[in-house]
Amino acid sequence: MLYGIAAATASFLLAALLAALLRAPALSLALVDRRRRRPVPLSGGVAVALVTGLVAGVGDWTGVVPLGPAAGRLLLGALAAGALGLAADLWRLRRRWVVAGTAVAAACVVPYGETGPVAGVLAVGWITLVAAAFRGLDHADGVAGTVGVVTAFGVAACAAAELRDGLAVALLALAAALTGLLLHNWHPARIALGACGALFTGFLLAGAAVFTRAGHPPAGGAAVLFALTAPACLDVVLVLLSRRLAGRPVLRAGPDHLAHRLRRLGLTPQGAAVVVGAVSCGAVLTGVLVHTGRVGAPAVWWVAGAAAVALAGLLRVRVYGPRHGAGAQGRVPGPARPPGGASRVPPEVADTPGGASSRGTIFPVRQARRAEEDQVSAPLRVRNG
Repeated sequence: MLYGIAAATASFLLAALLAALLRAPALSLALVDRRRRRPVPLSGGVAVALVTGLVAGVGDWTGVVPLGPAAGRLLLGALAAGALGLAADLWRLRRRWVVAGTAVAAACVVPYGETGPVAGVLAVGWITLVAAAFRGLDHADGVAGTVGVVTAFGVAACAAAELRDGLAVALLALAAALTGLLLHNWHPARIALGACGALFTGFLLAGAAVFTRAGHPPAGGAAVLFALTAPACLDVVLVLLSRRLAGRPVLRAGPDHLAHRLRRLGLTPQGAAVVVGAVSCGAVLTGVLVHTGRVGAPAVWWVAGAAAVALAGLLRVRVYGPRHGAGAQGRVPGPARPPGGASRVPPEVADTPGGASSRGTIFPVRQARRAEEDQVSAPLRVRNG
């Protein structure tokens, strides 16, 4: 117990300090994302992964809170996923290679002896999905970190209930490291998780949840896993479904994530992060109560029902511009100009990560030249989401 408190305190302080120190190198390497025409360094995930691995490794090395072979492999797999994410941030790897690498790492850590071969294969796919989902949540200030903190506390409680103390301490270290990062990642963010931190966080949380549910009935295990990661799953389904319905490429970035839609409903960036965090807190609490036997598995149906209602409502929020060729007689219309000759900038452009226009939005180069000059001179890096 005392080591857990000490580990959490050390993780919080070290992550906050290291994130501040890594900001300048990230800017010099042009390792940045564009959010509302400002550069945000993507080195925060490096701080979170290093601090979490260091604190958990020290506990295992000293023998105070040993991880054990299985949890040690899980931590190494999460670090490997984080390294792959860092490579994606630096060299803009194709998403298919990042997903494939994450799946290979997940296949190396799943406890097939406890889950069985079929459930183990499904667990590999689920870990990969959650890791990719956290990468999608990182498109808005503070959202991925807030969801990660809440989920880490919930999964740590489940691990402690299964007497996996080493894994629980590692998750507490992750939660504290993410809290330290939020000091810099809250709106307006001065640093972000990036693919490195998002993949590391999602991989470790999903893998730890699989470990804690190994040996339990598959149906109840799937219900708990869904409840623990409901906001991330909702964001993935929302993005994929909306892009398919709009006829857009699935891997093409756009302002269609959960936080983007909440912003269009009138919430501030801080308000969107708080709402997503509150929803995550309710879902995670339900998952913990079901895992510990306080409530029955049917309670997860309330989480699934609320997610379905939210999905139906958020799909009605307009996030894409008109299609090409929407003009009369098949002509592609020119840019609309209000009275006075001033150019009208579509609202989709203002909320698009990286300042990229949505598909079908007419955006002349002349119109965007001043906005491009306001950005830093470092090369533009666009991340798919």
